[in-house]
Order: sequence, then C-alpha cells, then structure tokens
Amino acid sequence: MSKRILPYAMWVFPLAFFTYQFILRLWPSLMMQQIMQQFQIDATGFGLLASIYYYGYAGMQLPIAVLLDRYGARYVVCVCAVTCGLATLLFTYTSNWHLALLSRFLVGAGSAAGFLATSKVISQWFGRQYYARMVGFSFTVGLLGAIYGGKPVSLMVDNFGWQQVAFVLAIVSIGIGVLTLLFLKNSNSTEETDTAICLKDFGKILKSPSIWLLAIANLLMVGPLEGFADVWGVNYLIAAINLNKADAAGIVSCIFVGMLFGGPLLAAFAKRFSNYSVITLCSVGMVLAFVYLLFGKDLSNTYILSVLFFGVGILCCYQVLVFASGSELVSPAMLGVTIAFLNCINMLGGSFFHSTIGWAMDMFWTGLTDNGIRQYAVESYQKALLIIPLSAVVGGGLVVILKVITQNKSQKS
Repeated sequence: MSKRILPYAMWVFPLAFFTYQFILRLWPSLMMQQIMQQFQIDATGFGLLASIYYYGYAGMQLPIAVLLDRYGARYVVCVCAVTCGLATLLFTYTSNWHLALLSRFLVGAGSAAGFLATSKVISQWFGRQYYARMVGFSFTVGLLGAIYGGKPVSLMVDNFGWQQVAFVLAIVSIGIGVLTLLFLKNSNSTEETDTAICLKDFGKILKSPSIWLLAIANLLMVGPLEGFADVWGVNYLIAAINLNKADAAGIVSCIFVGMLFGGPLLAAFAKRFSNYSVITLCSVGMVLAFVYLLFGKDLSNTYILSVLFFGVGILCCYQVLVFASGSELVSPAMLGVTIAFLNCINMLGGSFFHSTIGWAMDMFWTGLTDNGIRQYAVESYQKALLIIPLSAVVGGGLVVILKVITQNKSQKS
C-alpha cells in the first residue's frame, strides 16, 4: 500500500466505529413501545434508560483520552467496539431491568472512544496542517451514521423485528473491533499533534466561573439534538401527526443533515459577529422552532417539517462555537482538558433531558393504556418537550452574561 493511501486506510477503522456508534446511540428511540413492553416500564423508566447511555459516554471522556495516550487507538477501539457489541447483545436478550440499564451504560462508555480515537489516529498519521480538515471530514462522515440510524434502521425493524436488527448491530460492532485489532497500526513517523489530556490542569478548569457558565449553557442548549433528535422526536411526530415510524425517523434525521452544513456556516457568521452573538442567536432560533413545533396549528406538511428540522440541525452546530469560545478562555496548554470537560458536560445534557422529559410525560399522562403499557397523548409530549425551548432560553441568557463578563475583563486589561 502506498504511503499516500496508508494514512487514509488507518483513518477508516476508528472512523467506522465513530460513525457506527451513532446508530447504536439512536436505535432504542425507534423501539420505544417494544422496549417499554419488554421491561414493563413507563416514560420515566424509558427516559432513565435513554439517559444512562450519556452517563457512560460523559464519564469515560477523560479515562479514554488517557488510555489512548498510553495504549494507542488500536487496542482501545477494539475493546470499546467489542464492549458495545456485547452490551447490545445483553440488552437484546435480557428481561432484567438492571441488566438493561447496565448494558446501555456500557454502550455509552464504549462509544466515548469513537471521536477521541479518530482524533488520535488523525494526529498520528496526518501532518499538523491536515488535522483540522480531517477532523471536519470525520464529523461529516460520522453524522451519516446518525442519518442512517433513522429511517433505514426503522424499516429494518419493521421488516425483521427489533431483536434481530439489534443482533446484527451487535455483531457488526464486534466485527469493527476485531478488524481494528488486526489491521490498525498505532503509530507512524509523522509528528503527532499535541492533543494529550493534561489531568493536572483539570482542577484549574473546575475553578473557572467562565468555563462553568459556558459548559452549563452548552448543556441547556443541547436539547434539540440530544433530547429531541436522539430519542423523543420520532415518537412525538407519530403522536402529533400520525406518521408511520419510518417516515417520522426520516424527517427527524433532517436535523443531522443540517448539521453537515451548520459548522462551516456558523463559523463564517462568527468571524463577523463573534462567537457569543451567534450562539445567542442560535438559542433564539431553537426557541422559535420548538414553539412552532409544539404549538403550531398545522404540522401535517412534512416538507415544512423537514426544512424546519434542517434549520434546527444548523443551529445545533453552535457547539462548534462553544469549543472555540472555550479555547479563547484558557491557555494553549490547557486546551485539551478544556475541550474534554466541555464535551463531558455537553453529553450530560442528554441525561438531563431524557430523564426530565420522561418524568414530565408521566406527570401529564392522561391515563391511557394498551395491554398494561402506558400510551401518551400528544398533549403529554407537548408539555414534556416544552423543557427544550425553556432550557434554550436560560442557556442563551447565560451566554449573554458570559459575553458581558468577557468584554469587561478585556476592557480592564
């Protein structure tokens, strides 16, 4: 294999896992009723099941970064991919609620290696001048996993049954891990980009009010992505406009399509209007979009919904500007741990929204049941999902406060 092709060949292995973990992350949302029936749970229980993934993902950000520095991507990706596969098998065939929670936690913990390992391999096999470009390409390809984790997987579930589809997903994950172990090389002569996590700086980050404001704002604004698109969106559209599951999943996946374009677009606006201003405008856009989505009089036009979700996907890329803003608040030596911390808090947003929305849906449950399983009216979804725009309002307000604080500091200096 030529020296020009070899770096891309090595990049493919962690990239495959990074892309595939999106599917493992999203597929339970397509089987809400089946899962609730299997484990005899209500919306609060389903919200807990969805949120436990994010606890595993967020909690393993720093440990995975350290393991990658010590053992390399080859072994870390192999172990994490196999763990995801085995945990998915456990989830598929268990009827024990606690084992189901453990399995989703393990899937989240294993998935934490997806982007970090991809970044590590890029830093090893590509020159510094190509690092940012390859990371951008990786995000684009990774989001395709989120897109294909919607309607295509939903159609497979309808045709073959959810347990059979879950079994295949598990086997593919294990296969990715085995292939990575066999073929991925850990290092190259190319000088590695300095992306190591400096744990000694973690205490400094925890003492920074500005970083905490930015992290909490990020968490509160992640609802449209991790709260709606990841789990509750498909079932809301089914209840609100009586769509079939496959079509609902296809429309919701437009959020991920929008994210393919949102990063460069928002970055261009930020160069002209500043990161904080664009993040604030994104929060306003999210609020308006969800007010229409939850209380609009006519949602039956699926084309309008698709365009709306595409726009929401663009707004969700405010996270790119959050990371850029975080880099401006710390010294270059603390950049690695700052990004890891912001990403960790960001992923905890999924836990917050899933748990809160599930609890709220049970609070507003109208009493309908089907074979002992709670059925939720559209009003229950509307009241529960209202937490998303309300949180976005608070998140945008925190960004405004942070902008004022930053401007005052710069004027004093």
